[in-house]
Amino acid sequence: MYTIYVIELSRKVYSENQKFREANPQYNGVLECVYVGMTSKTPKQRYEQHKKGLKSKRGHNIASRIVQKFGMYLRPSLYQHLPKIKSRAEALKAEEQLALELRRKRYAVWYN
Repeated sequence: MYTIYVIELSRKVYSENQKFREANPQYNGVLECVYVGMTSKTPKQRYEQHKKGLKSKRGHNIASRIVQKFGMYLRPSLYQHLPKIKSRAEALKAEEQLALELRRKRYAVWYN
């Protein structure tokens, strides 16, 4: 089972990360900067993995550098209404849908 989660990012990400800025031309500075992800762990466990900069057994980075550097805390109010999802493919689609929905609402959003 997979869970979609949202992490609030420091607003510094917008001024310090050009790719983040380019991905969010709709951002007007009113709402927050956030990261949307999906996990088979709890959102808290996944957030801690990001912050620690964990790598897989093969040496691949499994932590988002944006979350590692700019992540502040989980935002359950933006994801707790979503159901658990059975397949990874469906979870990836739901992650993207939530990210795009938040962008339409004028959040600045990063997702993979």
